[in-house]
Amino acid sequence: MEDNYKTQGLRRQLIKKLKDKGINDEEVLKAVEKVPRHFFFEKAFLEHAYEDKAFPIGEGQTISQPYTVAFQTSLLEIKKGDKVLEIGTGSGYQSSILLEMGAKLYTIEYLKPLYEKAKAFLHSQKYKVNVFCGDGTLGLPQFAPYNKILVTAGAPHVPEKLVEQLAPGGILVIPVGDEETQHMIKIIKTSDNQIKQERHGIFRFVPLTGKDGW
Repeated sequence: MEDNYKTQGLRRQLIKKLKDKGINDEEVLKAVEKVPRHFFFEKAFLEHAYEDKAFPIGEGQTISQPYTVAFQTSLLEIKKGDKVLEIGTGSGYQSSILLEMGAKLYTIEYLKPLYEKAKAFLHSQKYKVNVFCGDGTLGLPQFAPYNKILVTAGAPHVPEKLVEQLAPGGILVIPVGDEETQHMIKIIKTSDNQIKQERHGIFRFVPLTGKDGW
């Protein structure tokens, strides 16, 4: 699959849509413009790649709507060199955005078929990324602490293990609610290990699977 003038033009149109919806983080927008979203789609569905909507990727999972990816990433306030833990690798699209922004990424996927596919794809793109298969609700304590943690599935509550693995001054972004809709929660761990919490709108994600999920 190639990235040509047509697909690059479609991404520029997508960037305009994201700006119109309120995404103004230039570094996030640059990363979205750089990552060929159509690489994550089967050829039969390429016309859907640059629509601002989620799309099935198998195993009951989806590649998130571009607006949702950009919104969550903006909340993370990624700085180059940040050590980031992503819960829910999925297709690898969100991973690619974080990597393009200079994150040192650790990502974990619960479902083995998705893990294998995403790992192969990310490595084929020459990304330096650490990909694991397992229960993301428990995090990856062996590599903690993390500057930023991103959860890409809807959780019934904030997993305590993830808060523990967040470095002082770090940010955790997670959708929390029931299995239908969730509030986007931004948790900031202050330098004295206190927690500040913000709510940022209502979203709909697939359920977070694991010991501390659904």
